[in-house]
Amino acid sequence: MATSPAAAPPRRVVICGGGVVGACTAYFLSTHAASPTVPTLVEKSSPACAASGKAGGFLALDWCDKTPALSALARASFALHRRLAATLDGGSAYGFRPVHTLSICLPTDPDPAAAASPLLPAWVDPAASAAPPRELGTTDTTAQVHPGFFTKAVLAASGAEVVIGEAERVVVRDGRVAGVVVRGRGEVDADAVVLALGPWSGRFEMVREVFDVSGLKAHSIVLRPREPENITPHALFLSYQPEPGAKMLDPEVYPRPTGEVYICGMTKDEEVPDDPETITGEPDSIAMLHKIAGRVSGQLKREEGAEVVAEQACYLPCTDDGLPVIGEMPGVKGCYVATGHSCWGILNAPATGAALAELILDGDAKIVDLAPFSPARFLKKKSKRGV
Repeated sequence: MATSPAAAPPRRVVICGGGVVGACTAYFLSTHAASPTVPTLVEKSSPACAASGKAGGFLALDWCDKTPALSALARASFALHRRLAATLDGGSAYGFRPVHTLSICLPTDPDPAAAASPLLPAWVDPAASAAPPRELGTTDTTAQVHPGFFTKAVLAASGAEVVIGEAERVVVRDGRVAGVVVRGRGEVDADAVVLALGPWSGRFEMVREVFDVSGLKAHSIVLRPREPENITPHALFLSYQPEPGAKMLDPEVYPRPTGEVYICGMTKDEEVPDDPETITGEPDSIAMLHKIAGRVSGQLKREEGAEVVAEQACYLPCTDDGLPVIGEMPGVKGCYVATGHSCWGILNAPATGAALAELILDGDAKIVDLAPFSPARFLKKKSKRGV
C-alpha cells in the first residue's frame, strides 16, 4: 500500500511583529538547512521600536534553571547567541561580549569613607556597596548584546521583506491560515503566519480567546559617562531601599561597548497603548533611575558631566503562568504565536525563532521541546474556538 507523500513546507510565511522574536524567526526560516524560506515581516512602526530596542540585552546561561522548561530554552538560546555572534560578527555589529555580573546592595545612606571591595570595578564608587558584592555570573555564563542592534542585524541577515503597516487580522478559511490583512495594503497571502507582537499579540481575537498577554511597563535611562573608556564590562544587579520602610527596588546597570551605560528598573502593570511610538517614561521613575545611577558612580551623575542619551519606557509581554507562549494556535492550522517572554525576550529569542522555524518547515521542533509553551495549555481555562 502506497504511503502518502509528506506535506510540502509552506512557502509563503508572514511574520507579524518586527521585534527580536520576529527577527530571529525570520532568520532561522531563511537559513533552514533543508527548506530555506525567506518570509515577509509586517511591522506597524519600525523594527525594534519597542522592548526589543529598549531592553537591557543581558544574557544568562543558567539563571532560568529553577524552571526546567525555561532552562532548556535559555541554555539552547545562550548557545545560539554565541553561534550567531560568530556568524554575524556580533562583537562589532551589535555589541556581543561576555560580562562579569555582580550583585550589589546600595546603602540608603552612603558612607563617604567606605573602603572598596576587591570585586568592585574601579568605576563604581566604594560607597555604593553596603556589603561585599557577590559574583552572580562569569564571562562563561553571562554576556550581553545591544538589543536594538541585535534585532536589526538578525533581521537584515534574514533577507526578509519588511512591510511597514498594521496587521489587522489573520484570514482563516476552513480552519487554515490564508493570509493577513494589513491596513492600507489589503490581504497578504500566506501559508503560515507567525504572531510575534509582544504584548500587542493579544489584540488579535484568536489569541485573546485562548490566553491573556499583558504588559509590564519598565523604565530605563541610557547615559554616556565622562570617561567611557574606563567603564569595564561588569553587569550590576542592585538592591536599593530609597528610605527606611520604602519598597525595595531591584535596578540593573549594563555598561555597553559603545561607551554608554544602560540603567533600568521601576516597573508597573499598565494598559499597553496602541502605538509603541507614543510610549514615554514617567518622570518620577526616570528621576529615581538618575538618583540610583549617581549613587552607583560619579561617572553616571548628570551634574558631573554624564550625558543623557535616552530616558524611555517599554512594555514586557507577560502571561498568567509566567511562561512564554510558543507554538501553533489551537484550531487554526498554520497560525503560530510567540510571545510572553517577559524580561528574557532578548535571551530566549534565538531558540524561540529556531524552534518555530523547525515547527513550521519540518512539522516538529527539535532544538527545544515546545510542549510546555504550547498555547493549548490554556484551553482548560477558556472555551475552545468554534472553527
